[in-house]
Amino acid sequence: MMTEQRAISCAVRRSEKGRGKKICMQIAVYFLMTAIAFVLLFPYFYMIVKSLMTAEEAENFYGSFFPAVPQFINYVTVFRTGGYGEGILWTMSIILFNLVAIPFSATLIGYSFAKLRWKGRGVMFAIMLGTMMLPSAVTQLPLYIIFSRLGFLNTILPFTFPNLFGGSAVFIFLVVQFMRGIPIELENAAKIDGANTFTRYARIVLPLCKPILIYVMVQVFLSYWGDYYGPLVYLTAADAPKTLALVLYNFVTDNSTGTKINILMAGAVFMSVIPTVLFGIFQKQLIEGVTMSGLKG
Repeated sequence: MMTEQRAISCAVRRSEKGRGKKICMQIAVYFLMTAIAFVLLFPYFYMIVKSLMTAEEAENFYGSFFPAVPQFINYVTVFRTGGYGEGILWTMSIILFNLVAIPFSATLIGYSFAKLRWKGRGVMFAIMLGTMMLPSAVTQLPLYIIFSRLGFLNTILPFTFPNLFGGSAVFIFLVVQFMRGIPIELENAAKIDGANTFTRYARIVLPLCKPILIYVMVQVFLSYWGDYYGPLVYLTAADAPKTLALVLYNFVTDNSTGTKINILMAGAVFMSVIPTVLFGIFQKQLIEGVTMSGLKG
């Protein structure tokens, strides 16, 4: 009897010890995650604080960390003096076009690779995947020459016309992988009912591609919302359209306007808010789209 009690007592102590060790590990993990989150979020928090300061407070690095009186007027000043209003219009024009053109063309091309049988399909798909290995610096000069000879420079055509052909090999690849996971029996049933190829694409396959379409559309928005390198290369004339990122870049490099760190930070906060909100809204769909594309096929 005493032996059984000792055994039970030892088992209880071991269980309590294991539970205590598990709690300590959880506390350590939460502390580490909190520390990492603080390091990652601090620059964003610093940017918001600076955007609410006066110009003198923002330029004084050794002054108070928080503004004496929050200057929310800085966000109004951004659109009055920085040309941000025009930048938003041009940026949204590019984004809205590509939100339709890229998903539509990428799914058409992806449907051809995933569901149709035609000679040379495997070779063309391999060539397309091979373009993903090319650094952007390699193709930048040929693209610039092509756009120059086509008369696309200082217009928004370099950011719209090429996207009528899928937009990116990455998007096409993800769409192909997703479509390969859609049962072929659904199309066969529609084919028996007399549906042609485009009908099967539009009514059977495309509605089932919602997760990957959301992923592509969000990525398209983020790519063109924060892109400044492309506009910096192709929109060089004084009267050329200016995207939001290019307006912000010009504001930084324009010595005639002075430093105005607070206004600059206000513009940066505005540019970062929308991507943050989008990620918060579509986080589940983004993860689901990538996961399903990786597993299927």
